[in-house]
Amino acid sequence: MRDVNTLKGLHGVRTMHSAKKRSIPRIQSSAYLDMYMMDKEKERLLKDMERMDMKNVAIKKRLEEIDLELNKLRKDEPCTDGHFSNKTLTRKPDAKKGWKTLSLSY
Repeated sequence: MRDVNTLKGLHGVRTMHSAKKRSIPRIQSSAYLDMYMMDKEKERLLKDMERMDMKNVAIKKRLEEIDLELNKLRKDEPCTDGHFSNKTLTRKPDAKKGWKTLSLSY
């Protein structure tokens, strides 16, 4: 399901401040207001960077866990071509399947 975060190009949308667009002409604006807006944008970007770093750490940790599990499974069932063998999925040839019979009355 697509949401706002998966839309292509949405993360590159620029704010009014970064696009240098103003609703008030530049002459009437205050330097304090510009400093405040830049400070808020900087805080937002730093928080976003921290969240991305935390997510990267979690992803790397999960990938390492998956690699360990794969290596463990590969050690249990070695195969010459590098793929998993289907020993656990195939039935032994000497085992016969017993059919259950039921009587039905219509």
